[in-house]
Amino acid sequence: MKERIAFVDYIRVIACLLVMVVHASEQFYNMGPISQVVNEDNRLWVSIYDGFFGRISVPLFMIVSAFLLVPMKPGMTMSQFYHRRFLRILPPFICFLVLYALLPATWGGLTWDDAIEQLKMVPFNFPLWGGHLWFMYPLISIYLIIPVVSPWLEKSSAKDERIFLGIFAFSTLIPWLHRFVSPELWGECFWNQYSALWYCSGYLGYLVLAHYIRVHLKWSKQKKLTIGAISFVIGGLFTAWSFWWKAVPGLQMETPMMEWSWEFCTPNVLLATFGSFLLFSCIQKAPRWINSLAKLTFGMYLMHIFFLTFIAEWIISGDVANPILPVWFAIPVIGLLTFLCCAVTTKIISLIPGSKYIIG
Repeated sequence: MKERIAFVDYIRVIACLLVMVVHASEQFYNMGPISQVVNEDNRLWVSIYDGFFGRISVPLFMIVSAFLLVPMKPGMTMSQFYHRRFLRILPPFICFLVLYALLPATWGGLTWDDAIEQLKMVPFNFPLWGGHLWFMYPLISIYLIIPVVSPWLEKSSAKDERIFLGIFAFSTLIPWLHRFVSPELWGECFWNQYSALWYCSGYLGYLVLAHYIRVHLKWSKQKKLTIGAISFVIGGLFTAWSFWWKAVPGLQMETPMMEWSWEFCTPNVLLATFGSFLLFSCIQKAPRWINSLAKLTFGMYLMHIFFLTFIAEWIISGDVANPILPVWFAIPVIGLLTFLCCAVTTKIISLIPGSKYIIG
């Protein structure tokens, strides 16, 4: 049995909960490509829960994957790595792609004709009800690139990795530049999407950051706590403010503009993620229930929209301006109830033989 890493288990559990809090927050502003907030309460609490706390969830999952897998074990081949990793994530992923394509038709969320059309698109992209499954595609990309970059990371110096991380940090300005300067940068145009920084940007940066922290960052616990707290708070405050600034109550706008600094590879989210990871890394022990929950988080993530949609409908009761609970309380309640339902369901499924092909 592999030895559990306490702080990694904590990250998995907290990040999983934060994903659900993010999607609970979205119920109070996100209508699709166009969004609006209806009042100052929604504006404030979405900024806090989704912006300050929730935005670190996805990058934390990326860092944890890299922290555990890079560099690859000595002697492991590319094909062995792919076989081991993809056998773990692809069967559950495919299972839930099919479920999100078909199940909504059973309660009227889709027509059966629409469901069949979505099922046909499963080999190419996630279905309408499974929007959160977008995360699986960059995760697959990270797994594909790990055997390529692992030999370099195994031999690279701290200085070499800092150079790459500097380039990556600069690349996190791209979402801001796209929105406020030009939609096309450094070679991008309608016939070329691969800009000058394409291969040094995106989630690959978090992979290298995880390795750098694990291998080269030799700070004391106190220094990690201090710098981690400062980085998390500064990054989180900027992220929260960026939404609050744009989300003027009653004003409809394109969702990407309202979330202009909420992409996971922006400077503020990078800073908050770095800080939170340092804070988590100071944890030395985890209780058994955290260890147990951590093993369930992949399945919980995959299924959570099924629960969250109906829990949110019940609490919001058709009026995001006046839910049955105050907004400051409604968002965490939706997230926590979803988390508990998923934990129980995933635990029950885990008792079934062959459950790893369903929940990982």
